[in-house]
Amino acid sequence: MSSAAEPVPVANPPVVSNNPDPNPSTVSAPVADDVKVADTNKFDEGSSNNEPPSVETIRKVEDYEVFDNKGEKHLFKSIYDGPDTTGRVLVIFIRHFFCGSCQDYVRELAESFKPEELLQLPKATSLAIIGCGDHGLIDFYAKETGCTFPIYADPANALYDDLGMTTTWDLGPKPEYIRRSMARVVAGSIMQGLKHLGSGLATKGGDTKRVGGEFLFEPSGEDGGKKITWCHRMTNTRDHAEINELVKVLDADGKILLQKA
Repeated sequence: MSSAAEPVPVANPPVVSNNPDPNPSTVSAPVADDVKVADTNKFDEGSSNNEPPSVETIRKVEDYEVFDNKGEKHLFKSIYDGPDTTGRVLVIFIRHFFCGSCQDYVRELAESFKPEELLQLPKATSLAIIGCGDHGLIDFYAKETGCTFPIYADPANALYDDLGMTTTWDLGPKPEYIRRSMARVVAGSIMQGLKHLGSGLATKGGDTKRVGGEFLFEPSGEDGGKKITWCHRMTNTRDHAEINELVKVLDADGKILLQKA
């Protein structure tokens, strides 16, 4: 992390209805980045670490379902070990779909990692992104961030829970990938949510307390499946692995990505 945090006080956060089909005329203003909505996670705040999940855990979650932008279900395993996947797949779990901090991160990813360059690495690599909100926001998210990588939704937070990701509202220090002030990040999150009042998706961005992480899947060399060889779990709401860190993980030989870093 490169500098001190720039917290923005948010007093008396608006209350969000839990009605799955809210009437837009009665819904309170959507909750912005880092404002409390719910606390349903079984993990304690700050409990996450960077120990890769066990093979047993991977086997447990491989059949969990995620949704694409059309609402079609996909097994989690198909994302990192499907017939059309590359040998190495980096799966990035973001926060709620209105999180401006994560949007800045995904913009950086889209600018830094081109699919054709990732395929040229000594270990051909691809990326996939998973959010914790409604699949109806995926197209919006892709357009907002300029992301061309596949995006999925895990609204039940099942993968987040069992892969050891936690919940917190702690801002933490400001990372390099966020170039805007927190005032602009929060204001942008609120405005994005307001634009979705008419569709009923304003309150379906996902749990604002949930944080994500990055998980790198590679062939295990044992049973033909894949294992997680490296991971990073967020410990605060602005704690994605920096782009330069990902570059070093993905391009240890420095033949492709390190030349750009």
